[in-house]
Amino acid sequence: MKSYTTQFLRNVGIVGHGDTGKTQLVSSLLYTAGMTPRLGKVADGNTVTDWDEEEIARKISIQTGLAFAEWVPTSPGQGQGEKTKINFLDTPGYSTFVNETRASLIAADAALVVVDAVAGVQVVTEKVWDYCTEYSQPRAIVINWMDRELASFDRALESVQEVFGRTVVPLELPIGAEKQFRGVVDLLAMKALVYTPDGDGRAKIEEIPAELASAAREAHEKLVEMVAEGDDKLMEEFFEKGTLPLEDLKKGLRLAFQERRLFPVVLSSALRNIGSDAILNLILDIFPDPAGRGNASGFGEPGGKGNPLERKIADSEPLSIFVFKTLSDPFAGRINYFKVMSGVLKNDATITNFTRGTSERFQHVQVMQGKAGVEVAELHAGDLGAIAKLKETVTGDSLGDKASPIFYPAARIPEPAITFAIEPKTRADEDRIGQGIHKILEEDLALRFSRDPQTKEFLLAGSGQQHIEVVVAKLRKRFKVDVTLKPPKVPYRETIRAKADAEGKHKKQTGGHGQFGVCRVRMEPLPRGAGFEFVDDIFGGSIPKNYIPSVEKGIRAAADRGYLAGYPVVDFRAVLYDGKYHDVDSSDMAFKIAGSLAFKEAMKQARPSLLEPIMHVEVYAPDQYSGDVMGDLSSRRGRISGSESRGSNVVVKALVPFAEMLSYATDLTSMTQGRASYSMEFSHYDFVPNEIAEKVIAHAKAERQGELAEDEEVA
Repeated sequence: MKSYTTQFLRNVGIVGHGDTGKTQLVSSLLYTAGMTPRLGKVADGNTVTDWDEEEIARKISIQTGLAFAEWVPTSPGQGQGEKTKINFLDTPGYSTFVNETRASLIAADAALVVVDAVAGVQVVTEKVWDYCTEYSQPRAIVINWMDRELASFDRALESVQEVFGRTVVPLELPIGAEKQFRGVVDLLAMKALVYTPDGDGRAKIEEIPAELASAAREAHEKLVEMVAEGDDKLMEEFFEKGTLPLEDLKKGLRLAFQERRLFPVVLSSALRNIGSDAILNLILDIFPDPAGRGNASGFGEPGGKGNPLERKIADSEPLSIFVFKTLSDPFAGRINYFKVMSGVLKNDATITNFTRGTSERFQHVQVMQGKAGVEVAELHAGDLGAIAKLKETVTGDSLGDKASPIFYPAARIPEPAITFAIEPKTRADEDRIGQGIHKILEEDLALRFSRDPQTKEFLLAGSGQQHIEVVVAKLRKRFKVDVTLKPPKVPYRETIRAKADAEGKHKKQTGGHGQFGVCRVRMEPLPRGAGFEFVDDIFGGSIPKNYIPSVEKGIRAAADRGYLAGYPVVDFRAVLYDGKYHDVDSSDMAFKIAGSLAFKEAMKQARPSLLEPIMHVEVYAPDQYSGDVMGDLSSRRGRISGSESRGSNVVVKALVPFAEMLSYATDLTSMTQGRASYSMEFSHYDFVPNEIAEKVIAHAKAERQGELAEDEEVA
């Protein structure tokens, strides 16, 4: 496999709402570029980037798939150029799995946003657009499924421009509509690109059909005007000549695209392979190479701490790489996907993991074509690669030349939205569950796994019910672990509303050494999201320094167990300001117990209250259902924060308690006859209304008493 230098690389994220045809589009592009012998189809389960068993069964992308194409530009009016390698990141489009998209997009330098020609902009389209904005990525829009019944270029373009603004500008017009869609008018070269449906994706270049000539001229003039608008030199040339030569027009478009002043629109029928070569040419013509994005930003210390650092994306710089994804393979073990941020990575190199402070040997460096790895001798700055069987490296780690450490920031993943209890079916399953879950956690940053200290249940938290179901299926198929899913639990929290001052005293005298520890603690509320803060305010040695961490441990342990209903206590500060000790009888354990007792005593005075997770919900539905959707969300204690019309659809935004959303998917389907979709992500915690809090607390106490009674029976 040839190694490509930075200027001949493109890293492209393929993003969009679910079912817009992202995976099918990548399949078409790979086939057109000659990377696959036949056109893979999602329906047949043989695409390159959806290779996981669950993806094939569900016919949706669950994780980001990597693939690459080698392409020589074939644009009309342009000679053959040099071969360039395009790395595709085919990302999930369902809101349940969109955190994977957010994490993977870090490795892309630009994005293709795929939009359904029938539905237009949908909920996740906006979400992924925002991710691209967060990462300062240029993006082009592909209006896909142009051959489908009810597909409309005009309606889809209007939808995109309404949401993303007038800087969205078409580069193509369709030739034919719905089943008769057979090609596009290239508004740059002013030529017709006509395709053989189900062919090799390469166009026959013709003159523009007479019936489209007038519309094409008008659209070309608008395009020229938009390209010239942001560039004084081009504007001058435009006023002088009334147009721009093709070469100047392309240069102006490239600059406007890379500066994110213009967002071009192209057309496709991914299933019938229409428009593929034009998209590949567009990527080579105007998308930036990795160095074109500017310098990479990092820090002198892990976790976004230390001095900000910049690293030029060039072979001449010290080696640095960033791991953006991890995959757990039952045969190959842990596979790390990474981007070479600077320098050249040679096969068999030993480099330092800055995050872990260890060395790793990079044997058998690969580039990925779906699940198949292709070995390479070296990877240049900006390229994407994969490596199996590193000892300690996981997602978010930075590695490189020991003499020039730099820590690249990892993606920010929201907290899980839903928690299920899972129960191993047999004792053998219980023994294996830890190992299986640990491997899945390495590859899925949006997942959390814990064990309830009181109920002893295994808890699995994720982005949605489908997310958890996929994890359970992976456990069964990959690791031979069978579990039963129990109804989701609302992850309530507890907090305090008032200040309190309390003493914790642990004194026990037995034969030999006794136990003695006294601590005095002030507790006060903190803002939402602040967590727990411990302050050592001891003066004069009333408690020796070596016992103070034990007091903190005792308070933390008691806070984790909860006070009102067994949920963790959060958003408070504990100030240790006084205490007593005994030269002989004091110990770490005595002060840990004293800290726990002080916490419990303080909670009696501090007005403990229950908190519940509030979700940011967006519902995308036909206009006729907007009243029903709003009314239903309000009945769930939701606060409507806005609604927008999108053609014949409406987007309703609201903040709704998670406890009220457990059955929402089924209810929304029934309310809108399956024509609506929604996304939900964690927003913040807020106080539970008193009458509901009382029921939650009473239910938790009843559950605990029932468990105690069961334990006594067993005993």
